[in-house]
Amino acid sequence: MRISGSKTLLSGASTGIGASLARLLHSQGARLVLVSRTTHTYDLSGALWISADLTQPDQRTAAFAQAIEHLGGIDILINNAGVGAYAPTVHIDDATWTHLYELNLNAPIHLTRLALPQMLAQRHGSIVNISSIAGLVPLPWFTLYSTTKAALLSFTHGLRMELDQSGVTTTAVCPGYVKTPFQANVIIGKPPQLLQRTKRFAISPEICAADILRGIEQNKRTVITPFSGHFLNALYFFFPKLIDRQFARYNRNLEKASN
Repeated sequence: MRISGSKTLLSGASTGIGASLARLLHSQGARLVLVSRTTHTYDLSGALWISADLTQPDQRTAAFAQAIEHLGGIDILINNAGVGAYAPTVHIDDATWTHLYELNLNAPIHLTRLALPQMLAQRHGSIVNISSIAGLVPLPWFTLYSTTKAALLSFTHGLRMELDQSGVTTTAVCPGYVKTPFQANVIIGKPPQLLQRTKRFAISPEICAADILRGIEQNKRTVITPFSGHFLNALYFFFPKLIDRQFARYNRNLEKASN
């Protein structure tokens, strides 16, 4: 997919990966509409900011309509908005469960369904869904989040097959640890202290954004970033019981350390 001149809608644009991706897309000549609850956290000439709570279906519909009116169509949809929750399943209330599903899964599916008719009519388009390495390898300290991201991953790959030879493609992005405010913005709990030590392996949001942009340009099925995520995915594929045992042990240690 060609970036320059593309009519691009990006959600979750205010900070982190979304902000870095917006700046990179802008530098490559994309025409941008940026959606987030908090807007104008930085300035990009010509970009339109839309404030919306994407957990609300009516606000998703209204934001999409406003974006289409501004852009005159859509070529690239990047569903980046998402949130996490650090808590065991037994301790997650219904409101938290619903919030994660609405933002991490239902919102990107809804926006995709809104974008598809026009993309199919023009016979080109790109749907980019930001999943997570946790969508490939479930994390026991992050089970609900992992579940939403795994479902988004499955939706993205299934849709790619549905759209074969239509001119519309999908790309699933699975970032690992990225230096963003994500952990500070989870809606319940906090990352255990032992887990935070892995920050030294994190990549910058700029590196992640560059990998995503290459994936869009090259029409990749899946983007795993950083590259080390491929090794974890391969280990889980070939030795699932081993990884399950290691992560279960790690989770027990995390719980002890947090008490």
